[in-house]
Order: sequence, then structure tokens, then C-alpha cells
Amino acid sequence: MTSDGTKAMSADAAASFESTTDASEQMGVRMVAGAPYSAALGLRYLSSSPGRGSILLPWRDDLVGLDGTFMLAPGAVTALIDQTCGLAIISCFGTRTLPATLDLRIDHMRSAAPRASVTALAHCYKVTRTIAFVRAEAWDASREDLVATAQAAFTLNRC
Repeated sequence: MTSDGTKAMSADAAASFESTTDASEQMGVRMVAGAPYSAALGLRYLSSSPGRGSILLPWRDDLVGLDGTFMLAPGAVTALIDQTCGLAIISCFGTRTLPATLDLRIDHMRSAAPRASVTALAHCYKVTRTIAFVRAEAWDASREDLVATAQAAFTLNRC
């Protein structure tokens, strides 16, 4: 655990993750740690359960959108939401499918607070033979005051 209560680890550490952790959580940690843009953004796995996933985007100075504002760039929040949606899908199917984003509509309702980390939670609410439909929310200090919401569709590339 990190000082902020999140689970962060390298891809190598994720590969040797403790056997006491359930397979779904291990897979979620590996997915977040193993994706290059997740690692570049410093995304941290929070939780997953069938059809749901949650990831934290820690605030970093190099992820600021406009110099002097100390607010995370909307593109970083978009990447967080996209990855969290993927986690929600993977938590349903495991490694039997590789989801790819077909459509991602994000309503950026406000900027994240200065120097604030952002948390995203996604829910895969409908799955067809080839498409998964997901909703997501992102917030900084309070889930009651959202930074963004999203509606997405992913193709299911079965392995």
C-alpha cells in the first residue's frame, strides 16, 4: 500500500503478486501497471469486481494542462476514464477478451481542483456478443461533485 491507501506496483511486481489476493484483483493490478500509457501517467489501481473498476490518477506537475493553473489536463482525465472502462470490462471477462474503444463520449463538467488527484469508477452495464457498454464517473474531492462523466462502447476482441 502507498501512503494514500492505493495499490501501486511495477509490472514485474504485479507478475509476482501475492497468491492470497484473488485472481480478479491480480488481473486488475497487472492491467493498470502493464499498460504503457497507464504507467506513464502514474495510474494506480484501486479496486475491481465483476463489471466494475476504479483507478486513481495522482496529481503531478507534468500532467498540468495550462502552466500556472496546477489543474490536471483534460487529456489525462480522458486517459484515466478510458483505462477505467477497460478495467470494468476486463473484470467481467478476464484475459479472454481484449477490449478496444469504439466510442467514448466524455462530458468534462469542470476542471479538477488545483493539485488534486482524480478517481474514476466505471461500470460495464450491458454486454452483447461483440460490444460492451460502459458508464464512468470521475471526481477529485467528492463523488458528489463530478469532474467528468462518460458513456462508452468497446469492441470485445475474444482471445
